[in-house]
Amino acid sequence: MHQIVLRGGTVVDGTGAPGRRADVGIDGDRLSEIGPSLRGHLEIDCGGLVVAPGFLDTHSHSDLYVFQEPELAMKVRQGVTCEVLGQDGISVAPVRKEHVAITRRFLSGLDGDPREAPWDWSTVKEYLASVERARPTPDLAYLVPHGALRTFAMGPEDRRPSASELGTMEKELSRALADGAYGMSTGLIYPPCCYADTSELIALGQVLRRVGDVPIVVHMRSESDAILDATDEMIRVARESGCKLHISHFKIAGRYNTPKADALLERIEAAQATGLRITCDQYPYAAGSTLLGAILPPWAHDGGADMTLKRLGDESARRAIRAEMLEDHDCAWDNFWKWTGPSGITISQIPSGRKPHLLGQSIEDAARTERHGDPLEFALDLLRDEALGVGMVSHSQDEAIVRRFMKLPYVNVCTDALLGGRPHPRAYGTYPRLLGRYVREERAISLEEAVRKMTSQAARAFGLHDVGVLAPGLRASVVAFDPASVRDRATFDEPIAFPIGIEHVLVGGRPVVSRGEPLPGVRPGKVMRRGELRATTGETYAARH
Repeated sequence: MHQIVLRGGTVVDGTGAPGRRADVGIDGDRLSEIGPSLRGHLEIDCGGLVVAPGFLDTHSHSDLYVFQEPELAMKVRQGVTCEVLGQDGISVAPVRKEHVAITRRFLSGLDGDPREAPWDWSTVKEYLASVERARPTPDLAYLVPHGALRTFAMGPEDRRPSASELGTMEKELSRALADGAYGMSTGLIYPPCCYADTSELIALGQVLRRVGDVPIVVHMRSESDAILDATDEMIRVARESGCKLHISHFKIAGRYNTPKADALLERIEAAQATGLRITCDQYPYAAGSTLLGAILPPWAHDGGADMTLKRLGDESARRAIRAEMLEDHDCAWDNFWKWTGPSGITISQIPSGRKPHLLGQSIEDAARTERHGDPLEFALDLLRDEALGVGMVSHSQDEAIVRRFMKLPYVNVCTDALLGGRPHPRAYGTYPRLLGRYVREERAISLEEAVRKMTSQAARAFGLHDVGVLAPGLRASVVAFDPASVRDRATFDEPIAFPIGIEHVLVGGRPVVSRGEPLPGVRPGKVMRRGELRATTGETYAARH
């Protein structure tokens, strides 16, 4: 007699194997048995439902939002039971006490800065302990942000590190990995990560290789005009350091760049054929979301946020910024303004709370609303007035490329969701959108392959050995959904809308969603730390795959 039995569903176990009719038995926080006619003290009817491993979000920006809303309902109600924080090289730890204020300001447009966030940490160990005290609903893992390492060692300057400063970065990276981080992230369009050269990335990658099965997770230096060069750079980092490489939110930005897709995939797959371990993740939308400050050329961020604000207030510097943003030739940096113009960039978040009427408006429309004649000048003014604390949605991709990359076996699913303000709909709809639109309606990929991408492929890429597969001995994080009705309801016009068809979600053996509704006050998530004791079955699965 098991504590919980999910009865009568079609088990799609996350490995890519065909679904089969079976019951799932759970005891404590472990999945204990899969088979026919199981009995449980609590039996959950899953007739007509698919029973799968809980979904993994390998690119999450819940780092601070978890303190404001530890339930993270927008994720859990999609079926997400585990998120990976610390993305794009810009996050909250490690941080020196004297850098906290500037870090908070810089992150506000990306991760928000809720009053509930205690900011009582300096190290990764202390941050994870603080998250633990928040008692989240989903499990949470953390990547060491390269930008935090760089700022810790040398401040926000645009220069190469000295040997001593690089040594400090390597030491802090080793310390953070020992504290439980699952790898290192970098965002090579964001300051101060964008000031690093390839040799710096190789040196940090060598630290990752010495530790073991941990990746460097990268927002590449370009996802548009220079995407082929950017990919070559990261392949070189993987080859010369020996570490795993994971490419974040894999895409081609700027529709005029779509002909580069063949060459891009040829580079990656040729590198994989030589033995390099390269994986990617993707959100199933043709629009992205990030800080509005990313529209500025990289040099405008040199010296940190205060220097950027000073440049935005200086007439000569603004002319230089404008001139570079309006250049029409291929750019060595990701020029969001060139991709879409003011009509394709939407204001998604202004954490100060000022001008809430602008949320959801394009830069073009917002400039008109504010009676500002020049949309670019309006955008620069907004960044200056809000101390860079503005989020955006950028409509810059091609649906055909989204669909093509989705079919690649080494690409898993993520949300890359910014959660405050008027967010990108991926914050509420990513996983049901894949199951409803791309599996059921378009039949772009099979159900079993979609589940594999949302579970075991994601777990394998990040070395999360205790989740991602339904197998005895593993953590009992499970989702049951209706394949006939599951779909997203969040849109760009109305992004805050929960999906339908996600009927039951369990995290660590405890139900957190029942019949599509969250169970209040149930927050069983754990902070996952690399190197913790893991189930034998999980080790065996990881070795086989």
